[in-house]
Amino acid sequence: MIITISGMPGSGKNTVAQMIADRLNFNHYSVGDLRGKMALERGMTLDELNKIGEKEAFTDKDADDYQKELGEKEDDFIIDGRLSWHFIPDSVKLYLDVSPEEGARRILNTKRPDEREYSSLDDALDALGQRVESDRKRYKKWYGVDCYDHRHYDFIVDTTNLSPEQVADKIIDYIQTKRGS
Repeated sequence: MIITISGMPGSGKNTVAQMIADRLNFNHYSVGDLRGKMALERGMTLDELNKIGEKEAFTDKDADDYQKELGEKEDDFIIDGRLSWHFIPDSVKLYLDVSPEEGARRILNTKRPDEREYSSLDDALDALGQRVESDRKRYKKWYGVDCYDHRHYDFIVDTTNLSPEQVADKIIDYIQTKRGS
C-alpha cells in the first residue's frame, strides 16, 4: 500500500506522515524536505525557489520525477507532497486541511532552515497565501492540476483543532477500514 498526503501549508503533512509510517512500519519520504534541501543548496528559501518555479520547470520536475520513480519501484511507503497523489495515482490519497490562521501560527512557531523568518502572524499568513497561489500557478502551468481541489482525494482531515496524534489516529482508522473492504 502506498499512501500519499497532500494539504495546506502548516496542516501537519510531514509530522503526521512520519507518525503513520512509524505505526505501519513503512518508509517515509517528504517532497517538502527534498525541495527545501534544493532551496538551501542554492542559498535561498523555499518561497524563493517556488517563485523561480513559476517560470522554470526544473524546481519541481526533479522532485516530481523522484516521486514517480518511487511509485513505480517501491511499495508500502508513505510520501507527503502536494502533488504526490498525482504522480502516484494508485495510492491512498489523503488531504490535510487547516485554517489559514492556524497553519500560519504553526509555521511561525516551527523554525525550518528553508523558511524565511516571519515577523508576525500576519506576515506568516500573507506569505502562506502567496505560497498557495504560487503552487496553484506552477502546478496548473506544468501539470494542469490544482492540488488544493478536494475532489482529488480519498479522505480529508481538518487538522485545525486536532493534535498530530489525533490526525494520525483518524487516518489509521480510515486505512484499516479500507484494508478490510
